[in-house]
Amino acid sequence: MTRRPAVADERSGAAPYVPATEDLDALARAANACQGCPLFADATFAVFGEGPREAPLMLVGEQPGDQEDQKGHPFVGPAGRVLWSCLEEAGVPRDEVFVTNAVKHFKHETRGKRRIHQKPTAGEIDACHPWLEAELSLLDASVIVALGATAVRGLLGRPVPIADNRGTPIALGDRRVVVTYHPSAVLRGEERAAEIRAALVEDLRTAHRLAAAA
Repeated sequence: MTRRPAVADERSGAAPYVPATEDLDALARAANACQGCPLFADATFAVFGEGPREAPLMLVGEQPGDQEDQKGHPFVGPAGRVLWSCLEEAGVPRDEVFVTNAVKHFKHETRGKRRIHQKPTAGEIDACHPWLEAELSLLDASVIVALGATAVRGLLGRPVPIADNRGTPIALGDRRVVVTYHPSAVLRGEERAAEIRAALVEDLRTAHRLAAAA
């Protein structure tokens, strides 16, 4: 049984909750008991990654959204629909990707009956990193797609400007990271939506090609 810290804050982090296991399902169950940072208190589920363990591509987003939090699965809301559509356009089969997020709980504020997305802090990203690290240790993916700034920070430990670096592989141990836009940027992009979507499709295609060649 994992030991729980007395006070959940950004300093305690998820590490005490991560079991020593090679079973992804066991990790997902353990994540739902995580109190390593304050975000667990207002969330319905810890939304863990899903997909084949042997998938050649790993896609990392920011955090669950409202629908993901309610359903307990990643990328099932509006941004997820954009992502799956872009993957289809890029020629990437669903069974070749494992999808997850850098932060496993939904950070939000309530306005009336709506829950409004809030960007995770660097401390919250770091607190949740042991779960992402556990996923990385068990997956076969040779290429990781970082969808947006939070994913970049969670994977690389530092900010990387997306517009200047998208589509160019960055080394992460023996893996390569392809930085690109989060699919929610397509939804927010208004007059740039088509441009951002085209860039996302291009970068997913690049990542798929790199993984096939690995």
